[in-house]
Amino acid sequence: MTKSDTEIMEILEAYDLTGTVWSAATLTGHPKTVKRYVEARNGGRNPYEREPRPKMIDAFLEKVEEWVDQSKATIRADVVHEKLVKMGYRGSARSTRRAVNAAKSAWKAGKRRTYRPWIPEPGRWLQFDWGEGPRIGGRRTWLFCAWLSWSRFRVVIPVWDCTLGTLVACLDTTLRRIGGAPTYVLTDNAKTVTVEHIAGILVRHPQMVAAGRHYGCQVVSCVPYDPESKGGAEATVRIAKADLVPTSTNLLAAYDTFAELVDTCRTWCDAVNSRRHRATGQIPASRLDVERTTLHVLPIEPLALALGKERLVGSDRTISFNSVRYSTPPGYTGARVWCRVVGEELSITARTDSGDLSEIWRHKLSTPGVPQIIDAHYPDHPDGRSVLQPRLQPRSEAEIAFVGIGPGGRWLKEAGPAGAVRIRAKMARAVELATVLGNDKVDQALGLAATAGRFADEDLLSILGHIADSKPVGEVVRADEAHSVQNGTIGWQALGQ
Repeated sequence: MTKSDTEIMEILEAYDLTGTVWSAATLTGHPKTVKRYVEARNGGRNPYEREPRPKMIDAFLEKVEEWVDQSKATIRADVVHEKLVKMGYRGSARSTRRAVNAAKSAWKAGKRRTYRPWIPEPGRWLQFDWGEGPRIGGRRTWLFCAWLSWSRFRVVIPVWDCTLGTLVACLDTTLRRIGGAPTYVLTDNAKTVTVEHIAGILVRHPQMVAAGRHYGCQVVSCVPYDPESKGGAEATVRIAKADLVPTSTNLLAAYDTFAELVDTCRTWCDAVNSRRHRATGQIPASRLDVERTTLHVLPIEPLALALGKERLVGSDRTISFNSVRYSTPPGYTGARVWCRVVGEELSITARTDSGDLSEIWRHKLSTPGVPQIIDAHYPDHPDGRSVLQPRLQPRSEAEIAFVGIGPGGRWLKEAGPAGAVRIRAKMARAVELATVLGNDKVDQALGLAATAGRFADEDLLSILGHIADSKPVGEVVRADEAHSVQNGTIGWQALGQ
Protein backbone atom coordinates (compact mmCIF):
# COMPACT_ATOMS: atom_id res chain seq x y z
CA MET A 1 0.00 0.00 0.00
CA THR A 2 1.37 3.45 -0.98
CA LYS A 3 2.19 5.69 1.93
CA SER A 4 1.38 9.36 2.14
CA ASP A 5 4.11 11.98 2.01
CA THR A 6 3.80 12.54 5.76
CA GLU A 7 4.24 8.83 6.50
CA ILE A 8 7.26 8.55 4.19
CA MET A 9 8.83 11.57 5.87
CA GLU A 10 8.30 9.99 9.33
CA ILE A 11 9.87 6.69 8.12
CA LEU A 12 13.00 8.42 6.80
CA GLU A 13 13.25 10.56 9.94
CA ALA A 14 13.05 7.45 12.17
CA TYR A 15 15.75 5.71 10.12
CA ASP A 16 18.07 8.74 10.33
CA LEU A 17 17.51 8.76 14.10
CA THR A 18 18.10 5.05 14.83
CA GLY A 19 20.31 4.03 11.90
CA THR A 20 18.70 0.59 11.56
CA VAL A 21 15.71 -0.62 9.58
CA TRP A 22 14.34 -2.71 12.47
CA SER A 23 14.40 0.19 14.95
CA ALA A 24 12.79 2.59 12.43
CA ALA A 25 10.06 0.03 11.72
CA THR A 26 9.41 -0.33 15.45
CA LEU A 27 9.01 3.44 15.87
CA THR A 28 6.80 4.04 12.81
CA GLY A 29 4.79 0.80 12.78
CA HIS A 30 5.63 0.06 9.11
CA PRO A 31 7.99 -2.95 9.22
CA LYS A 32 7.69 -3.88 5.52
CA THR A 33 8.26 -0.54 3.84
CA VAL A 34 11.15 1.13 5.69
CA LYS A 35 13.82 -0.69 3.71
CA ARG A 36 12.21 0.12 0.33
CA TYR A 37 11.99 3.87 0.97
CA VAL A 38 15.51 4.02 2.42
CA GLU A 39 16.99 2.17 -0.57
CA ALA A 40 15.13 4.48 -2.98
CA ARG A 41 16.58 7.55 -1.29
CA ASN A 42 20.09 6.13 -1.15
CA GLY A 43 19.88 5.12 -4.81
CA GLY A 44 19.08 8.69 -5.94
CA ARG A 45 15.42 8.01 -6.72
CA ASN A 46 12.53 10.09 -5.42
CA PRO A 47 11.01 8.17 -2.53
CA TYR A 48 7.80 10.19 -2.81
CA GLU A 49 7.15 8.96 -6.36
CA ARG A 50 5.74 5.55 -6.93
CA GLU A 51 7.95 3.38 -9.10
CA PRO A 52 6.17 2.18 -12.24
CA ARG A 53 5.34 -1.46 -12.28
CA PRO A 54 5.86 -3.54 -15.42
CA LYS A 55 2.80 -3.60 -17.72
CA MET A 56 1.68 -5.92 -20.48
CA ILE A 57 1.84 -3.07 -23.03
CA ASP A 58 5.52 -2.28 -22.32
CA ALA A 59 6.60 -4.78 -24.99
CA PHE A 60 4.48 -2.91 -27.59
CA LEU A 61 5.33 0.70 -26.67
CA GLU A 62 7.87 1.11 -29.47
CA LYS A 63 5.22 0.10 -32.02
CA VAL A 64 2.68 2.48 -30.50
CA GLU A 65 5.19 5.35 -30.71
CA GLU A 66 5.92 4.44 -34.32
CA TRP A 67 2.22 4.60 -35.28
CA VAL A 68 1.78 7.89 -33.46
CA ASP A 69 4.75 9.40 -35.30
CA GLN A 70 3.60 8.16 -38.71
CA SER A 71 0.07 9.51 -38.19
CA LYS A 72 1.36 12.77 -36.69
CA ALA A 73 -0.56 12.09 -33.47
CA THR A 74 -3.91 11.65 -35.26
CA ILE A 75 -4.37 7.89 -34.87
CA ARG A 76 -7.17 6.83 -32.50
CA ALA A 77 -6.62 4.60 -29.48
CA ASP A 78 -9.25 2.06 -30.57
CA VAL A 79 -7.43 1.58 -33.89
CA VAL A 80 -4.16 1.04 -32.02
CA HIS A 81 -5.83 -1.49 -29.72
CA GLU A 82 -7.17 -3.51 -32.66
CA LYS A 83 -3.73 -3.65 -34.22
CA LEU A 84 -2.10 -4.70 -30.92
CA VAL A 85 -4.66 -7.47 -30.32
CA LYS A 86 -3.80 -8.97 -33.72
CA MET A 87 -0.14 -8.85 -32.67
CA GLY A 88 -0.83 -10.85 -29.50
CA TYR A 89 -1.54 -8.12 -26.96
CA ARG A 90 -3.86 -9.36 -24.14
CA GLY A 91 -4.21 -6.16 -22.13
CA SER A 92 -7.29 -3.98 -21.75
CA ALA A 93 -8.38 -1.15 -24.06
CA ARG A 94 -8.01 1.22 -21.11
CA SER A 95 -4.29 0.49 -20.85
CA THR A 96 -3.93 1.02 -24.59
CA ARG A 97 -5.71 4.35 -24.40
CA ARG A 98 -3.39 5.54 -21.63
CA ALA A 99 -0.31 4.48 -23.60
CA VAL A 100 -1.54 6.21 -26.78
CA ASN A 101 -2.30 9.44 -24.89
CA ALA A 102 1.15 9.42 -23.33
CA ALA A 103 2.79 8.82 -26.73
CA LYS A 104 0.79 11.64 -28.34
CA SER A 105 1.69 14.06 -25.55
CA ALA A 106 5.38 13.23 -25.94
CA TRP A 107 5.18 13.63 -29.73
CA LYS A 108 3.40 17.00 -29.54
CA ALA A 109 5.87 18.27 -26.94
CA GLY A 110 8.69 17.81 -29.43
CA LYS A 111 6.71 19.26 -32.36
CA ARG A 112 4.98 22.18 -30.65
CA ARG A 113 5.55 25.59 -32.24
CA THR A 114 7.15 28.29 -30.14
CA TYR A 115 5.50 31.71 -30.48
CA ARG A 116 7.35 34.95 -30.20
CA PRO A 117 5.24 37.79 -28.78
CA TRP A 118 4.33 40.32 -31.45
CA ILE A 119 4.98 43.90 -30.37
CA PRO A 120 3.22 46.25 -32.85
CA GLU A 121 4.52 49.67 -33.78
CA PRO A 122 2.50 52.86 -34.29
CA GLY A 123 1.35 53.38 -37.86
CA ARG A 124 2.50 49.99 -39.13
CA TRP A 125 -0.37 47.47 -39.11
CA LEU A 126 -4.09 47.55 -39.87
CA GLN A 127 -5.90 44.21 -39.75
CA PHE A 128 -9.38 43.44 -41.06
CA ASP A 129 -11.70 40.47 -41.41
CA TRP A 130 -15.33 39.68 -42.28
CA GLY A 131 -18.12 38.49 -40.01
CA GLU A 132 -21.70 37.55 -40.81
CA GLY A 133 -24.10 40.26 -39.72
CA PRO A 134 -27.82 40.22 -38.88
CA ARG A 135 -30.53 39.57 -41.44
CA ILE A 136 -32.61 42.58 -42.46
CA GLY A 137 -35.88 41.80 -44.17
CA GLY A 138 -34.69 38.22 -44.68
CA ARG A 139 -31.58 39.45 -46.48
CA ARG A 140 -28.04 38.57 -45.41
CA THR A 141 -25.58 41.27 -44.31
CA TRP A 142 -21.87 41.32 -43.46
CA LEU A 143 -19.74 43.18 -40.93
CA PHE A 144 -16.39 44.58 -42.07
CA CYS A 145 -14.24 44.64 -38.92
CA ALA A 146 -10.90 46.51 -38.89
CA TRP A 147 -8.40 46.90 -36.03
CA LEU A 148 -5.32 49.09 -35.62
CA SER A 149 -2.76 46.89 -33.91
CA TRP A 150 -0.99 49.51 -31.81
CA SER A 151 -3.82 51.78 -30.69
CA ARG A 152 -6.47 48.97 -30.60
CA PHE A 153 -8.84 51.32 -32.46
CA ARG A 154 -11.77 49.37 -33.98
CA VAL A 155 -13.97 50.13 -37.00
CA VAL A 156 -17.07 48.07 -37.87
CA ILE A 157 -18.98 48.78 -41.10
CA PRO A 158 -22.12 46.86 -42.19
CA VAL A 159 -22.43 45.99 -45.89
CA TRP A 160 -24.64 43.87 -48.13
CA ASP A 161 -21.87 41.78 -49.73
CA CYS A 162 -18.14 40.98 -49.62
CA THR A 163 -17.24 41.81 -53.22
CA LEU A 164 -14.05 43.59 -54.22
CA GLY A 165 -15.74 46.96 -54.73
CA THR A 166 -17.37 46.78 -51.32
CA LEU A 167 -14.04 45.81 -49.74
CA VAL A 168 -12.24 48.81 -51.25
CA ALA A 169 -15.09 51.10 -50.19
CA CYS A 170 -14.84 49.79 -46.62
CA LEU A 171 -11.06 50.23 -46.64
CA ASP A 172 -11.44 53.80 -47.87
CA THR A 173 -13.98 54.55 -45.15
CA THR A 174 -11.77 52.94 -42.48
CA LEU A 175 -8.64 54.81 -43.52
CA ARG A 176 -10.46 58.15 -43.58
CA ARG A 177 -12.03 57.44 -40.21
CA ILE A 178 -8.65 56.74 -38.58
CA GLY A 179 -7.12 59.71 -40.39
CA GLY A 180 -4.41 58.12 -42.53
CA ALA A 181 -2.93 54.97 -44.08
CA PRO A 182 -0.62 52.55 -42.26
CA THR A 183 2.33 50.78 -43.83
CA TYR A 184 0.69 47.35 -44.01
CA VAL A 185 -2.89 46.12 -44.32
CA LEU A 186 -3.13 42.53 -43.07
CA THR A 187 -6.03 40.23 -43.88
CA ASP A 188 -7.06 36.66 -44.62
CA ASN A 189 -6.52 34.83 -47.92
CA ALA A 190 -9.94 35.56 -49.42
CA LYS A 191 -10.45 35.50 -53.19
CA THR A 192 -10.84 39.28 -53.22
CA VAL A 193 -7.25 39.54 -51.90
CA THR A 194 -5.42 36.38 -52.98
CA VAL A 195 -6.31 34.90 -56.37
CA GLU A 196 -4.50 31.59 -55.94
CA HIS A 197 -1.49 29.81 -54.42
CA ILE A 198 1.32 28.54 -56.63
CA ALA A 199 3.96 26.41 -54.92
CA GLY A 200 3.12 28.10 -51.64
CA ILE A 201 3.45 31.61 -53.11
CA LEU A 202 0.44 33.91 -52.84
CA VAL A 203 -0.78 35.51 -56.08
CA ARG A 204 -2.29 38.86 -55.13
CA HIS A 205 -5.42 40.23 -56.81
CA PRO A 206 -4.31 42.94 -59.29
CA GLN A 207 -6.97 45.42 -58.17
CA MET A 208 -5.99 44.96 -54.52
CA VAL A 209 -2.40 45.74 -55.51
CA ALA A 210 -3.71 48.86 -57.28
CA ALA A 211 -5.70 49.77 -54.19
CA GLY A 212 -2.64 49.45 -51.98
CA ARG A 213 -0.62 51.58 -54.39
CA HIS A 214 -3.41 54.19 -54.50
CA TYR A 215 -3.60 54.54 -50.70
CA GLY A 216 0.15 54.18 -50.11
CA CYS A 217 0.11 50.90 -48.16
CA GLN A 218 0.94 47.27 -48.85
CA VAL A 219 -1.74 44.58 -48.65
CA VAL A 220 -0.36 41.36 -47.12
CA SER A 221 -1.93 38.04 -46.14
CA CYS A 222 -1.56 36.29 -42.82
CA VAL A 223 -0.19 32.79 -42.34
CA PRO A 224 -2.96 30.19 -41.83
CA TYR A 225 -3.63 29.23 -38.20
CA ASP A 226 -1.31 31.98 -36.98
CA PRO A 227 -2.79 33.60 -33.85
CA GLU A 228 -0.07 36.23 -33.66
CA SER A 229 -0.98 37.80 -37.01
CA LYS A 230 -4.73 37.15 -37.11
CA GLY A 231 -5.94 37.12 -33.53
CA GLY A 232 -6.67 40.84 -33.21
CA ALA A 233 -9.02 41.07 -36.19
CA GLU A 234 -10.77 37.81 -35.29
CA ALA A 235 -11.33 39.07 -31.76
CA THR A 236 -12.90 42.23 -33.18
CA VAL A 237 -15.25 40.12 -35.31
CA ARG A 238 -16.18 37.95 -32.34
CA ILE A 239 -16.92 40.91 -30.06
CA ALA A 240 -18.84 42.80 -32.76
CA LYS A 241 -21.04 39.81 -33.58
CA ALA A 242 -21.76 39.24 -29.89
CA ASP A 243 -22.86 42.86 -29.40
CA LEU A 244 -24.54 43.62 -32.74
CA VAL A 245 -26.08 40.42 -34.14
CA PRO A 246 -29.41 39.42 -32.55
CA THR A 247 -29.55 35.80 -31.39
CA SER A 248 -31.84 33.70 -29.25
CA THR A 249 -29.64 34.31 -26.19
CA ASN A 250 -28.50 37.96 -26.21
CA LEU A 251 -32.07 39.35 -26.46
CA LEU A 252 -31.10 41.99 -29.04
CA ALA A 253 -33.95 43.42 -31.10
CA ALA A 254 -34.03 42.81 -34.85
CA TYR A 255 -33.15 45.63 -37.22
CA ASP A 256 -35.98 47.06 -39.32
CA THR A 257 -33.77 48.94 -41.79
CA PHE A 258 -30.17 48.90 -42.95
CA ALA A 259 -29.77 52.53 -41.84
CA GLU A 260 -30.59 51.46 -38.28
CA LEU A 261 -27.80 48.87 -38.40
CA VAL A 262 -25.35 51.49 -39.70
CA ASP A 263 -26.20 53.86 -36.83
CA THR A 264 -25.89 51.05 -34.28
CA CYS A 265 -22.44 50.03 -35.58
CA ARG A 266 -21.22 53.63 -35.45
CA THR A 267 -22.49 54.01 -31.87
CA TRP A 268 -20.86 50.71 -30.89
CA CYS A 269 -17.50 51.80 -32.33
CA ASP A 270 -17.65 55.08 -30.41
CA ALA A 271 -18.36 53.17 -27.20
CA VAL A 272 -15.57 50.56 -27.47
CA ASN A 273 -13.01 53.11 -28.66
CA SER A 274 -13.78 55.33 -25.67
CA ARG A 275 -13.39 52.49 -23.18
CA ARG A 276 -10.08 51.62 -21.53
CA HIS A 277 -8.48 48.62 -23.24
CA ARG A 278 -7.53 45.73 -21.00
CA ALA A 279 -4.18 44.97 -22.69
CA THR A 280 -2.82 48.52 -22.92
CA GLY A 281 -4.64 50.09 -19.98
CA GLN A 282 -5.34 53.14 -22.16
CA ILE A 283 -8.24 54.46 -24.22
CA PRO A 284 -7.94 53.50 -27.94
CA ALA A 285 -9.23 56.90 -29.12
CA SER A 286 -6.47 58.62 -27.15
CA ARG A 287 -3.79 56.29 -28.53
CA LEU A 288 -5.12 56.92 -32.04
CA ASP A 289 -4.22 60.60 -31.66
CA VAL A 290 -0.62 59.51 -31.16
CA GLU A 291 -0.70 56.96 -33.97
CA ARG A 292 -2.11 59.49 -36.46
CA THR A 293 1.23 61.28 -36.38
CA THR A 294 2.85 58.21 -37.99
CA LEU A 295 0.17 57.46 -40.63
CA HIS A 296 0.56 58.39 -44.30
CA VAL A 297 -1.57 61.10 -45.91
CA LEU A 298 -4.57 59.76 -47.84
CA PRO A 299 -5.42 60.70 -51.43
CA ILE A 300 -8.30 63.11 -51.85
CA GLU A 301 -10.43 60.77 -53.97
CA PRO A 302 -11.18 57.06 -53.49
CA LEU A 303 -10.13 54.37 -55.90
CA ALA A 304 -12.88 54.75 -58.49
CA LEU A 305 -11.68 51.73 -60.52
CA ALA A 306 -12.87 49.28 -57.85
CA LEU A 307 -15.85 51.33 -56.68
CA GLY A 308 -17.37 51.39 -60.15
CA LYS A 309 -18.20 54.00 -62.75
CA GLU A 310 -18.64 57.59 -61.66
CA ARG A 311 -21.97 59.29 -62.25
CA LEU A 312 -23.47 62.70 -61.41
CA VAL A 313 -26.90 62.85 -59.77
CA GLY A 314 -29.17 65.15 -61.75
CA SER A 315 -31.76 67.60 -60.52
CA ASP A 316 -34.39 64.86 -60.90
CA ARG A 317 -32.44 62.68 -58.40
CA THR A 318 -31.58 60.09 -61.04
CA ILE A 319 -28.45 58.75 -62.68
CA SER A 320 -27.99 57.09 -66.05
CA PHE A 321 -26.24 53.73 -66.18
CA ASN A 322 -26.17 51.70 -69.41
CA SER A 323 -28.95 53.92 -70.85
CA VAL A 324 -31.26 53.21 -67.88
CA ARG A 325 -32.30 55.83 -65.35
CA TYR A 326 -32.08 54.87 -61.66
CA SER A 327 -33.36 57.05 -58.82
CA THR A 328 -31.32 57.99 -55.75
CA PRO A 329 -32.41 58.95 -52.21
CA PRO A 330 -32.94 62.62 -51.34
CA GLY A 331 -29.91 64.68 -50.40
CA TYR A 332 -27.56 63.67 -53.23
CA THR A 333 -28.64 66.08 -56.00
CA GLY A 334 -25.54 67.32 -57.82
CA ALA A 335 -23.28 64.87 -55.94
CA ARG A 336 -20.91 62.33 -57.50
CA VAL A 337 -21.74 58.66 -56.94
CA TRP A 338 -20.15 55.38 -58.04
CA CYS A 339 -22.13 52.58 -59.68
CA ARG A 340 -21.12 48.96 -60.05
CA VAL A 341 -22.94 45.77 -60.95
CA VAL A 342 -23.19 43.15 -58.18
CA GLY A 343 -24.86 40.01 -59.48
CA GLU A 344 -28.26 41.11 -60.80
CA GLU A 345 -28.24 44.40 -58.91
CA LEU A 346 -26.79 47.88 -59.34
CA SER A 347 -24.99 49.19 -56.24
CA ILE A 348 -24.83 52.99 -55.84
CA THR A 349 -22.13 54.26 -53.46
CA ALA A 350 -21.70 57.87 -52.33
CA ARG A 351 -19.89 59.84 -49.68
CA THR A 352 -22.19 60.61 -46.75
CA ASP A 353 -22.28 63.74 -44.60
CA SER A 354 -19.80 62.15 -42.17
CA GLY A 355 -17.27 61.70 -44.99
CA ASP A 356 -17.65 57.90 -45.17
CA LEU A 357 -18.23 55.97 -48.38
CA SER A 358 -21.49 54.10 -48.02
CA GLU A 359 -23.91 52.27 -50.25
CA ILE A 360 -26.96 54.54 -50.50
CA TRP A 361 -29.18 52.28 -52.60
CA ARG A 362 -29.29 49.06 -54.58
CA HIS A 363 -31.54 48.59 -57.63
CA LYS A 364 -32.50 45.58 -59.67
CA LEU A 365 -30.79 45.79 -63.06
CA SER A 366 -33.12 46.98 -65.77
CA THR A 367 -33.14 47.44 -69.54
CA PRO A 368 -33.33 50.63 -71.64
CA GLY A 369 -36.83 52.04 -71.65
CA VAL A 370 -37.67 50.58 -68.22
CA PRO A 371 -36.40 53.11 -65.62
CA GLN A 372 -36.13 52.17 -61.96
CA ILE A 373 -37.83 54.99 -60.06
CA ILE A 374 -38.58 54.43 -56.37
CA ASP A 375 -41.51 56.40 -54.89
CA ALA A 376 -39.72 56.64 -51.53
CA HIS A 377 -37.03 58.77 -53.21
CA TYR A 378 -39.63 61.48 -53.94
CA PRO A 379 -41.46 62.23 -50.69
CA ASP A 380 -42.54 65.60 -52.08
CA HIS A 381 -44.44 63.81 -54.87
CA PRO A 382 -47.13 61.81 -53.01
CA ASP A 383 -48.67 58.69 -54.53
CA GLY A 384 -45.90 58.56 -57.10
CA ARG A 385 -47.17 61.56 -59.10
CA SER A 386 -44.46 63.16 -61.16
CA VAL A 387 -46.43 66.41 -61.54
CA LEU A 388 -46.89 68.57 -58.45
CA GLN A 389 -50.45 69.31 -57.41
CA PRO A 390 -51.43 73.01 -57.48
CA ARG A 391 -51.23 74.80 -54.15
CA LEU A 392 -53.90 77.04 -52.68
CA GLN A 393 -52.94 80.63 -53.46
CA PRO A 394 -55.88 82.87 -52.42
CA ARG A 395 -55.72 86.40 -53.82
CA SER A 396 -59.11 88.07 -53.45
CA GLU A 397 -60.83 88.74 -50.15
CA ALA A 398 -63.47 86.09 -50.89
CA GLU A 399 -60.82 83.44 -51.58
CA ILE A 400 -58.86 84.37 -48.44
CA ALA A 401 -62.04 84.14 -46.35
CA PHE A 402 -62.92 80.70 -47.74
CA VAL A 403 -59.42 79.24 -47.26
CA GLY A 404 -59.39 80.68 -43.73
CA ILE A 405 -62.23 78.36 -42.72
CA GLY A 406 -59.71 75.59 -42.10
CA PRO A 407 -58.00 72.56 -43.61
CA GLY A 408 -61.39 71.55 -45.04
CA GLY A 409 -60.67 74.14 -47.70
CA ARG A 410 -59.34 71.25 -49.80
CA TRP A 411 -62.94 71.12 -51.03
CA LEU A 412 -61.81 73.56 -53.68
CA LYS A 413 -59.04 71.19 -54.86
CA GLU A 414 -61.60 68.44 -55.41
CA ALA A 415 -64.41 70.58 -56.80
CA GLY A 416 -62.31 72.16 -59.55
CA PRO A 417 -61.13 68.93 -61.25
CA ALA A 418 -64.62 67.44 -60.77
CA GLY A 419 -66.17 70.17 -62.96
CA ALA A 420 -68.44 71.61 -60.27
CA VAL A 421 -70.47 74.70 -61.30
CA ARG A 422 -71.05 77.97 -59.46
CA ILE A 423 -67.99 77.35 -57.27
CA ARG A 424 -67.59 81.01 -56.21
CA ALA A 425 -71.21 81.21 -55.08
CA LYS A 426 -70.85 78.02 -53.05
CA MET A 427 -67.63 79.38 -51.50
CA ALA A 428 -69.44 82.56 -50.45
CA ARG A 429 -72.27 80.44 -49.01
CA ALA A 430 -69.74 78.43 -46.97
CA VAL A 431 -68.22 81.62 -45.57
CA GLU A 432 -71.69 82.83 -44.49
CA LEU A 433 -72.46 79.51 -42.80
CA ALA A 434 -69.07 79.58 -41.03
CA THR A 435 -69.94 83.03 -39.62
CA VAL A 436 -73.20 81.65 -38.14
CA LEU A 437 -72.28 78.04 -37.18
CA GLY A 438 -68.55 78.38 -36.62
CA ASN A 439 -65.51 77.39 -38.67
CA ASP A 440 -65.13 73.93 -37.13
CA LYS A 441 -68.51 72.56 -38.23
CA VAL A 442 -68.32 74.05 -41.70
CA ASP A 443 -64.73 72.83 -42.08
CA GLN A 444 -65.81 69.31 -41.14
CA ALA A 445 -68.71 69.47 -43.59
CA LEU A 446 -66.48 70.72 -46.40
CA GLY A 447 -64.05 67.86 -45.74
CA LEU A 448 -66.84 65.27 -45.90
CA ALA A 449 -68.20 66.83 -49.08
CA ALA A 450 -64.76 66.72 -50.72
CA THR A 451 -64.25 63.10 -49.70
CA ALA A 452 -67.69 62.01 -50.95
CA GLY A 453 -67.57 64.15 -54.09
CA ARG A 454 -70.75 66.06 -53.24
CA PHE A 455 -70.58 69.50 -54.88
CA ALA A 456 -74.28 70.27 -55.53
CA ASP A 457 -75.94 73.44 -54.26
CA GLU A 458 -77.64 71.94 -51.20
CA ASP A 459 -75.07 69.27 -50.35
CA LEU A 460 -73.22 71.42 -47.80
CA LEU A 461 -76.48 72.26 -45.94
CA SER A 462 -77.49 68.59 -45.97
CA ILE A 463 -74.18 67.52 -44.42
CA LEU A 464 -74.38 70.29 -41.79
CA GLY A 465 -77.90 69.16 -40.90
CA HIS A 466 -76.67 65.61 -40.52
CA ILE A 467 -73.89 66.78 -38.21
CA ALA A 468 -76.31 68.97 -36.25
CA ASP A 469 -78.57 65.94 -35.57
CA SER A 470 -75.53 64.38 -33.82
CA LYS A 471 -75.66 61.40 -36.09
CA PRO A 472 -72.37 59.49 -36.33
CA VAL A 473 -70.59 59.80 -39.60
CA GLY A 474 -70.35 56.35 -41.12
CA GLU A 475 -68.39 55.15 -44.13
CA VAL A 476 -68.22 57.87 -46.75
CA VAL A 477 -69.34 56.57 -50.17
CA ARG A 478 -68.69 58.51 -53.33
CA ALA A 479 -71.70 58.49 -55.65
CA ASP A 480 -70.61 57.00 -58.95
CA GLU A 481 -71.36 54.08 -61.25
CA ALA A 482 -70.12 51.60 -58.65
CA HIS A 483 -72.26 52.94 -55.77
CA SER A 484 -75.91 54.00 -55.65
CA VAL A 485 -77.38 56.59 -53.27
CA GLN A 486 -80.92 55.14 -53.52
CA ASN A 487 -82.48 53.53 -50.47
CA GLY A 488 -81.96 49.82 -50.30
CA THR A 489 -84.51 47.09 -49.61
CA ILE A 490 -82.85 45.67 -46.50
CA GLY A 491 -85.62 47.16 -44.33
CA TRP A 492 -88.20 44.94 -46.00
CA GLN A 493 -86.68 41.82 -44.44
CA ALA A 494 -88.65 42.41 -41.26
CA LEU A 495 -92.04 42.27 -43.07
CA GLY A 496 -94.01 39.16 -42.42
CA GLN A 497 -91.93 38.06 -39.44
